[in-house]
Amino acid sequence: DLILVCSSVAPDAVDDDGQIAEQLHALADRAAARGLRISYEALAWGRHVNTYERSWDIVRRADHPALGVCLDSFHILSRGSDPAGIRDIPGEKLFFLQLADAPHMDMNVLQGSRHHRLFPGQGAFDLPAFLGHVWAAGYTGPLSLEVFNDVFRQADPRRAGVDALRSLLALAEAVRDPDLGHLPPGVEVGGPALPATPRLHGFAFAELAVDDDCEPAIARTLAALGFTHSGSHRTKPVQLWSHGQARVLLNAQPSAHGAAVAAVGVEVDDPTAAAERATALLAPVLPRTRGA
Repeated sequence: DLILVCSSVAPDAVDDDGQIAEQLHALADRAAARGLRISYEALAWGRHVNTYERSWDIVRRADHPALGVCLDSFHILSRGSDPAGIRDIPGEKLFFLQLADAPHMDMNVLQGSRHHRLFPGQGAFDLPAFLGHVWAAGYTGPLSLEVFNDVFRQADPRRAGVDALRSLLALAEAVRDPDLGHLPPGVEVGGPALPATPRLHGFAFAELAVDDDCEPAIARTLAALGFTHSGSHRTKPVQLWSHGQARVLLNAQPSAHGAAVAAVGVEVDDPTAAAERATALLAPVLPRTRGA
């Protein structure tokens, strides 16, 4: 029941808020007659309307119950706009929310938007604070991820879907943190709180999967770097190479082609709690038999 309408990017667009409001009011009239609503979004590269403040001014001026605003974190934060003003928009006029993160880039904002968006938590935007402002304004609609990224387009869609949901779980946790944002009364984040982040103490080891051809060469390289062959697995073709606190495992696998990082181990206070947090963040425990 919702149609998204973006601000114009046409070079001959008219810079007249009154005319835009009049046109949106007429559009909302037609939409309402069909049981639809119109959500107006300011594109960061819009010809004239390119900030959420101006899109809200126009929507407020149009004054139609079937007309509201769409907020997109990329369009707002990529321009350096202050999202705190979102709190002043009535929650019932916030029709839709789109979330995306991004790195800081010295790049045309349109090209950045089309190719380099990321899931929340993977970039440089302060999305917990942004979402905190939106929820404080009274928004109760869905959290939509609008992430244009060339790598994600080529990735396994199931893995991308898991990463997407994981990003929302982590974002909700961050907004719960009173130092980053807050939830207004009566609004709850879906699901229970995540297990606490375990205290990390650094890397325990790096494991390389190697084939028969490259294993001797990698062993010679490790020896030249000062590593010593300090142990072998009792039942598997796995060697332990150590140099002070640094540990490298060489795991000879028939399926390996060349050498590749197969695993990275980290030291934690409570491995069980760490595994519970990982599971809550959609990373299943790997089923395997653990020997001596």
